[in-house]
Amino acid sequence: MIIRNYRPEDCRELAELFYHTVHTVNAKDYTAEQLHAWASGDIDIEKWNLSFLAHYSLVAVEGGCIAGFGDIDKTGYLDRLYVHKDYLRRGIATALCDRLEDSVCIKIVTHASITARPFFEKRGYQVMKRQQVERHGILLTNFIMEKERPSLPVRQT
Repeated sequence: MIIRNYRPEDCRELAELFYHTVHTVNAKDYTAEQLHAWASGDIDIEKWNLSFLAHYSLVAVEGGCIAGFGDIDKTGYLDRLYVHKDYLRRGIATALCDRLEDSVCIKIVTHASITARPFFEKRGYQVMKRQQVERHGILLTNFIMEKERPSLPVRQT
């Protein structure tokens, strides 16, 4: 597996990966109506590209295929972390998350799905709040989760 920085030409493929991952991996925890509200397939590619470019965004490539992606902003908000359904349980989410977390020295916050909550809990994230978010008139449950970053040692000179 190779982890590399996001490139604008990745955006369309990431949008497709996002759609298919939500509709397969998250199907056990959300209704079909909720899945469609979350990932309708109608993504504004230009807006997504600008978002990826504004964040620290990584892409995992395995066997020449994009297997996953993630991004975090300067405030420590881990926005997206998705792995292709055919590449689950291979350490891709862990590798991406390690690199994303290491890019900031502040508290990290994410809004984790029901499906992703156990992954983040194993990484030391704490649930701060269970919430209902509205997408296209449909309510979805997710969790605001936080992880404190260890303080960096003060260097003696």
